[in-house]
This record gives sequence, C-alpha cells and structure tokens, in this order.
Amino acid sequence: MNIETMETHSFDVLVLGSGGAGLRAAVEAASGGGLSVAVIGKSLLGKAHTVMAEGGAAASIGNVDSLDSWQTHFYDTMKSGHYINNFRTVEVFAKEAAARVLELEQWGAVFDRTPEGLIMQRAFGGHSFRRLAHIGDRTGMELLRTLQYKAISMDISIFQEVTITRLLMDKDRIAGAFGYYRADGHFVVFKAKAVVLATGGWGKVYKVTSNSWESTGDGAAMAYRIGAELQDMEMVQFHPTGMVWPPGVAGLLVTEGVRGEGGILYNSEKERFMLRYDPERQELSTRDVVARSIFKEVQAGRGTPHGGAWLDISHKGADFIKRKLPGMYEQLLTLGDVDITKSPFEVAPTCHYTMGGVKAHAETCATNIPGLFAAGEVACGLHGANRLGGNSLADILVFGRRAGIAARDFAGSRKGEVSIPESQIEEEVTRVLEPFNRPNGENPYTIHEELQAVMSTHAGIVRDQQTLEEGLEKVLKLQERAKNMGAQGGRAYNPGWHAVFDVENMLTLSELIIRGALERKESRGAHWRTDYPDELEEMGKWNFVHEYSPDGDRIKQVPVPTMPPALQEICARPVAPGREASDKPNQRKGASS
Repeated sequence: MNIETMETHSFDVLVLGSGGAGLRAAVEAASGGGLSVAVIGKSLLGKAHTVMAEGGAAASIGNVDSLDSWQTHFYDTMKSGHYINNFRTVEVFAKEAAARVLELEQWGAVFDRTPEGLIMQRAFGGHSFRRLAHIGDRTGMELLRTLQYKAISMDISIFQEVTITRLLMDKDRIAGAFGYYRADGHFVVFKAKAVVLATGGWGKVYKVTSNSWESTGDGAAMAYRIGAELQDMEMVQFHPTGMVWPPGVAGLLVTEGVRGEGGILYNSEKERFMLRYDPERQELSTRDVVARSIFKEVQAGRGTPHGGAWLDISHKGADFIKRKLPGMYEQLLTLGDVDITKSPFEVAPTCHYTMGGVKAHAETCATNIPGLFAAGEVACGLHGANRLGGNSLADILVFGRRAGIAARDFAGSRKGEVSIPESQIEEEVTRVLEPFNRPNGENPYTIHEELQAVMSTHAGIVRDQQTLEEGLEKVLKLQERAKNMGAQGGRAYNPGWHAVFDVENMLTLSELIIRGALERKESRGAHWRTDYPDELEEMGKWNFVHEYSPDGDRIKQVPVPTMPPALQEICARPVAPGREASDKPNQRKGASS
C-alpha cells in the first residue's frame, strides 16, 4: 500500500492524548509560533479520563496554610513515593505546581474561594498542609474544560475518535503515528518531527477500577514496542474508596475529598479502625496505607455486607455536603440509592492509578527515543511507589507544559522532511486487518474478562511469589490465545475490532506489571508482598526498568538517583520552614470569581 494514497497529515508536533497533559502540551507547543501542532484523541474532546479526577490539584500556594512551601510539598511527595521517585522530577514539580495552578486560573478556571477571595485549598491524605486547589469535587472536569477552550482558541488541529495502533520511526528517531478513525475504520498516517505521549494509564487491566474505557495503556505499550524504556511497572495504586454497591458501579471513584472534608471510616463493629493503623494521620493517611487497612479489616471479618468499609460524612450536615461535595452527593444518590447526608455508605479499594510508565527526563520529559516525549500518567518518575492525591492534576499541568516546550524545541531543530519507510505502513495495515481473517477467532471481550480476573487475583492489592508466578503463566497463555483474536463485520462502528488492539496493549503491560512485582522482593508503597512484608533498604536503591526485545522482556536494575545534600536536608525534617515572601506566587484576589 502506497503511503501517498492514504490519508496523511504532517505536523511539527503531534500530541497523542486529549486529556489534561495532552492539551497542556499542545498549548505550549503552539505558543512558540510558526510550528504546526495536532492533538489526537481516542475519544471525543472533553471526554478524556481527566474528568474523573475530582478532589483537586496539589500546589503550595499557601492561601489556607501560610507555612506551606515547595519544600514541604517535595518532602511529602518523596515520602509518599517511598524515595524511589526521581528527586529532580519531584523538585521541578513541587517548585512549579503553584504557578501552573494560578496560570490555569488566569485562563478561566473557576476555583472555590476563601472568604478573602483567594483560591480555596482542602486537606488530602499524606499532605502536611491543606494544599488542594479545587472546584467542589469536579476539579478534573474544570481543568479539562479550561484547557480545552484554551486549545481551541489557538491554531491547533484536533482529531477526535482516532485509535493509534503504532508509533512510526525514521531510523532511530520518531516519525509519527499510524491509526484509524473509529467511526468508519479508514486509515490515517500522521507524520511528525516530535511526538508527545499523553495517553494516560492502564487501569482497565483490573476488574474493579475507577478508570474509564480509554485506560488501556495504548501509549505505553506502543512506546515499549519501539524501544522506549518503561520503569516501576509493579507500582499500581489502589484507591481506598471506590463504590461497592450496586455491582454495576463497583469501583467507581469516591473522591478522597470526602475524607479531606471530614469523612470517617468505620468497620462493621463501628470502630474507627484508622486510629489503629495510622494514629497520627488517620483517614488522611496515604492511599497505600488506607487501602491496605480496609483490605485487612475485610480479611479479619470486620468488613461491610458487600466487602468494604463504612465511610461517613453525614455528621457534617446536608448544606455543607451539597456545597463541598455536590458530585458525590448526586453520584451516590443516583447510582447507589444512598443519601450521604443521612447515612454512611460502603467503600472498598479500586484500581486507580499507574505510578510506573515510560521513563521520562525530569526537565524535558524526553524518553530514550529521540523526538518522543511523555507526560502525565503514561510517564514515570514523579510518584515512585505511591501517588499522593491531588498530585496527578498538578502533574499534568507541570509536565504537560514541559513536554510541550521540549517537543517544540526538538521539532524546531529537526531539519528536512520526515521519512517513513513504506514497509512500516504496509506491515501495520496487514496487522490491523488480520482479525477480519478470523471471524470465528478468539473473542477479545472474553480475553479481556479473563485478563482482569487474572490480574485482580494474582497481581492485585496483595501479592506473593507463588501467586505472581501463577499469574504470569496465565497472562502468557492469554497472549498466545490473543494471537488468534478475531473480528466480524466491517470496519465501520465495530467495537469488537477496536477491542482487539486494546487487549493486545493490556496483555503487554500486564506481563510487565507481574515481572516487575516478582523482581521487587519487598513491600514498598502500593506494592505489598506478604512473603516479603518489610520495606528493605537495599531494594530501595533500585528502580526496575523494562526493555523490549524480540525474545521477550528484559529487566534491569537502575540505581535510584541520589539526592544532593540540600534536598536530603529537606527530607530530614518533617516540615520545611515557611518560604520567603518573594517565593510566594502572585495570586490576584477573585481572579476568576
């Protein structure tokens, strides 16, 4: 097939993913002037998984707690990540998060306000201060709305409902991407001098998850296949509070904002059990601790009727709840027939976030593939072994911007036309159409359902050597069966065909999750092994990096970067001193009121 006969577009910068990280990258790439920028979305614009982030964006603005500082945010993030984070990534993040949130306000984001007219900030688990800038419990939706309007006001091309199946190479450099329109299945090639991956995580490998349908790890899997390094894949976060009942909404997120606004956890014996597990932080302990605590209570026979814990916010009063948590009030009432202003409700851990991903440079978000950059949940380096609530929305603002700058600079310096060998296109067209040659082949939905059962049972919130090894064997068998997945009908409006590629990507990443979990013979953050229950100093010196090879996954140990003395000093003291006035971001009162 001749590439010239296929729909083809050429851009300087191509952004894969239309969520917060992708749109922020595109805005920055297009701000330099003179470069062409495009955003490719798997779903409709405005429907990306970013809307599911509810509680807020963490930033040391200091509007509510004046002693908050980037140093304390740095300390909290490193501690939560159990010190396998990249310290430089965390430093850049902590220093820049406040400016990015205030910038978003200047672009039109409507945050909740203090009585003085400043951005309101709420408490969240693991944060030393009230730090999360929020819009009720719909912060992600407001962030995405703001970035969406900013992007469409600029000269940015936006392609909606396009599935990308392969990253294309010009020798050792990125050259673009191949995909198809989901509506009618016709193919499209995007040539680009630089590509930003902002494709999100892969929570759909688990049965009970807060993730939406797009979260199948497409970007990470495609990057891995062209040689990009993936890191810390064993680190999968289980948010402690997902809906439990009815079954159709099991796993749907109950924002940490409920606990941030005063919600209390109880077991079936009406005991406030977090007083035992973390007497100091209680319900506002880190997510890994709270999730394990609920799991242990259920295992001990003190769980709720449907296998979780009770979460109660009713003591705060109906007016307070409806004002601070309107989304949660409506969600639980509509989907669970529970009025949270009157009674407690059941919650249980749900797969929520993937801390591992494509290894990205701290300042530039560059990967080891020239011209390929990664930002947001698809990237690795910031969160380590456990992500703090609220750090994800700030993450996509800080590193979406940095990825956009770096991609713009790379594209601007790349001379000449991008060259894509026709053989890459021909190979991918053949591969993508192959399922239609097997109309009676394996059902991708069946493979996906079985994969979710395997991962939930063998690589979930609790792990051990035997269980992981059994899980790996099952995943490898599913990979063999997946080679015979089939699709019926035509290419137009065919979700069964789309599912084939989603499942292939999830199978690839599931194998890496288990292999990483087998290598990390300790318990650290979200990674809990009952056969190695302690956090070991020696294991904390290493990140596990995955490299693709035709013979299978190769794992290597890479030393965790050593912090310089100044940052070690910050981590040695629980609360950093208040910053100087000159370090405070300049926020206008009522800027978006």
